[in-house]
Amino acid sequence: MTAPVERGSAGSAPARPAPADAPADVPAGLLADASDGTGKAGKAGETAAGRLGAGVWTALVVVYVVWGSTYLAIRIAVETMPSFLSAAARFLTAGLLLAGFVAVRHGRAGLRVDLPQLGSAALVGLLLLTGGNGLVVLGETSVPSGLAALLVAAVPLWMVLLTAAGGERPKRAELAGVLLGLVGLAVLSAPAIGGSIAPAGVVAIICATLTWASGSFASKRIRMPGNVFASSAYQMLAGGLGNLLIGLARGEEHGLRPGDVSTRSWLALAFLVVFGSLVAFTAYAWLLRSAPLTLVATYAYVNPVVAVLLGWLVLAEPLTGPTLLGGAVVVAGVCLVVSVSRGSGRPSAGKTLRKAAGKAAGTSVRRAVRESSRG
Repeated sequence: MTAPVERGSAGSAPARPAPADAPADVPAGLLADASDGTGKAGKAGETAAGRLGAGVWTALVVVYVVWGSTYLAIRIAVETMPSFLSAAARFLTAGLLLAGFVAVRHGRAGLRVDLPQLGSAALVGLLLLTGGNGLVVLGETSVPSGLAALLVAAVPLWMVLLTAAGGERPKRAELAGVLLGLVGLAVLSAPAIGGSIAPAGVVAIICATLTWASGSFASKRIRMPGNVFASSAYQMLAGGLGNLLIGLARGEEHGLRPGDVSTRSWLALAFLVVFGSLVAFTAYAWLLRSAPLTLVATYAYVNPVVAVLLGWLVLAEPLTGPTLLGGAVVVAGVCLVVSVSRGSGRPSAGKTLRKAAGKAAGTSVRRAVRESSRG
């Protein structure tokens, strides 16, 4: 989850050998990248032709669909559960389960990290899961799930700005795709904003988008654990502890009785643990180290569309003209960003290394020929 340089960026460093504790049972398309934990993108998300592999598209679909459904699940969970404590229960449970899985499959070596890696995972977990997800959960106590998904769509804008601030100039087509997606989201959100919405909830979700984008950006610039599952587990545990401390500081435990929590809230929490965290978050963590940041950010365009469709299917919410138009514009923006990422002609780290080796070999041959002709 930690590419210091986005795959395909100019000046990529040579790829390093794969870590010894890399999971051996991950499907070929979802193998951790060939790095020592610094997260340089390798062969996992890229084919021999330099295009994005099947693993990237599989992980994207998981994040698109599953995370689009979590807004509805969060809304149901907080009907009878306190916000930060419910988020703490979700991530602590998921983190322990994932850590247990790594320990069973790979022994202690699978969870072994040094102190800087642990600190990096904890920082990213706090940004993503306490500041990001925790504030979304808090906001959804007063903001409808569909509108929350629309607000979270600001994440790609912050990501592009952070990437530009980091010295990597986005392509014009990528910026056009981002702007097109935001226009579509504006069309989608216009009818909802006209209603009575608590300003504090909206502010909380906007702050969540900033912290989530910052965590995603930081994860590509700092040294993280090489094992993507162990990295995700440590992030969930750190984020869960952060949510727990905030929930206790807010006094959310006062008057809380498990018997007062509805069955549908328990089921929603179980869905969030298994699918929202164990499946989708791990896929997202892998994508951050294996795919361009602007491509990963497109999940925030698709999630609102999924949320709107689920509202129509599950809650019988009407599909209005603006909803259909905005959804079409959003999908067009996603297609533009995806096409730019797929067609990128910039070399990967492996190609850069091979090209440098080829040039060195060619130079040596030409020098030997010159010297031999002089003799």
